[in-house]
Parts: sequence; C-alpha cells; structure tokens
Amino acid sequence: MSQLSLQEKRKDSALLQLGGGVKEFVRDNMGILIGFLVLCIIISIVNSSFLTANNLLNVLRQTSTNLYLALAMTMIIILGGIDLSVGSIMAVVGVVTSSLIALFGAPVLVAVAAGLAVGVLFGALNGYVVATTVIPPFIVTLATMNIARGAAYVLTDGKPIRVMSDSFNFIGSGYIGGVLPTPVLYLVILLIICYLIMNKTKLGRYMYAVGGNAEAAKFSGINIKRIKLFAYTFSGLMAAVAGIVLASRMFSGQPTAGNGAELDAIAAVVLGGTSMTGGYGRIGGTVIGALIIGVLSNGLNLMGVSSFWQYIVKGIVIMVAVYADVIKRKRG
Repeated sequence: MSQLSLQEKRKDSALLQLGGGVKEFVRDNMGILIGFLVLCIIISIVNSSFLTANNLLNVLRQTSTNLYLALAMTMIIILGGIDLSVGSIMAVVGVVTSSLIALFGAPVLVAVAAGLAVGVLFGALNGYVVATTVIPPFIVTLATMNIARGAAYVLTDGKPIRVMSDSFNFIGSGYIGGVLPTPVLYLVILLIICYLIMNKTKLGRYMYAVGGNAEAAKFSGINIKRIKLFAYTFSGLMAAVAGIVLASRMFSGQPTAGNGAELDAIAAVVLGGTSMTGGYGRIGGTVIGALIIGVLSNGLNLMGVSSFWQYIVKGIVIMVAVYADVIKRKRG
C-alpha cells in the first residue's frame, strides 16, 4: 500500500472520529443546546446589538473567567465533591500579584508565578484535607474560603491595590492580532487541556470511576487520594488564573474580587448536566452552561434590566433548566 493511501486512510479515520465526537456532543447536550439557541434568538430579536462581533467577543471575554473556574469545578463535582473557596482564592491571588508589582517592583512574570503558586497551595491544602480526613468537602472549602478572603483583606487593609503596568494589564485586557481577547485565548488552551484530561487519559477515567462508586474504584486499585488531590489542586490553579486575569482587567488587586464566583461556576457545571452526586458530567456541557449564564447576563444588560432583577431571572432559568434535565434523565 502506498504512503499516500495510508495518509488518506488516517485522514478519513480522523474525520470519522471528529464527526462521531460532534454527534455525541450534540446528543448528550441536546436539551441545553436548544435552550441556548432559543435564548440567543430571543435576545437578538429584542436587541439587534446582541449579534454584533464586538458584543459576542465581549460575552466570550466575560464568560472566560467563569469558565476557568467551571472547568476544574466539573472535575470536582464529578468526584462527588464541591469547592466553595475558588472566589476567595481569586481575590487573594489578585492581591498578591498586584502587591508584588505595585509595592515591591517585582517583574510581572515573577509576580504572576507567585500568584499561581498561592492558588496551587490553597488548592493542594483543600485536596490534602479532603483526601486524608473525613471532613466533608463543603466544610473544608468553606473554611479555606474564609481564610483566603480574610488574607486578601489583611494584605490590603480592605483597599484596592492599583497596578500601573502595561505588560500586566495586557494579560487580561489585551488582544491577539488586534482581534482575539487574551482571556479567550487562554480559555481555548485550557479547554483543550481539560478535554484531553477527561476524555483521553486514565486520570479522567479514574475521576468518573471514583465519583460513580468510590469503594469499587478503591478495590480496583485506583489511588483515590491522589485523584482528589489533583482535582482540588487544579481547581486552585484555575482560580489563580481567573484571579490574575480579573486583576489585570480591573488594573488592580481587589480584596472583594471573585465574590460569589464559586456559585456562578457551580451553576455553569450543573446547568451543563453534571450530576451533583458524582460520576457523570462533560466538559462540553459545562461550556454551554457557562455560555447560557454569560449570554443571559449580557442580554439582560442590553435590555436595561436592573441588576437586582437579573439575580432572580438567572436563578429561575437555572432551576428550570436543571429540573428539565433531571426529568429527561429519568425518562432516559
């Protein structure tokens, strides 16, 4: 067989796998995909500005921060856990990074590396305690949520730390090629990494196994402690990325940053079809869930709806969507 024929067969095989993956994605997320499309149609009819390129990029940029958190939260919820500390980790990481640049004159790369390390340490602390004790993840991460938020206030005395650095501000406010917002570029890279972890590695399969039946996974030889440690450490890292990007976008480290971010991340994951009892969930569903939240917020802003009412509307939409998904799964 010629080399050209082999290349053509490999190309055809790759296309078939891609087509199968797309079909599986559509089948698994049909309900929320329809809901997402209907939402986009309604908003575009009400306000013609919604479908403009600038606004759509703005939606992606605003949604990206939530998705950084939601990608890791998907892994944790698949394991049957929860992480309430990510919003507070965002704040303390943003404060540490901004302080190093503005108050100590540290190079941006050093400050960013330090901020990422802080997020990883908090995540590893969560993972270690969850994996080695019988304390529920809710309580563990509730404690670290308060510790991290308190640390952010102590370090700043409750005041924002202004950063006047173009290179730092580019991290969250820049554009690649004058078109693509930098936060969206990071999101694409992280999506690929998370998809590969959950769908192409033993680590991803072990997460589903542990979330589905921890005892069976243990008897199968899976190191449950290591799996939990990885998931929570990765969550801390993603919270650090979100915190740095947000601080860069705001040109300052804010001790109040990320307030309630953990709830938006959890909402995106659950809205995307991930089971709160563990063992089931998809990264693709989480992406759609986060986009629904982002599009809904953007559409309500375009329509001039008060921010007070936005909380009520988003809560109703999330409840209805999750309930519909539960009914669908029971019938299935």
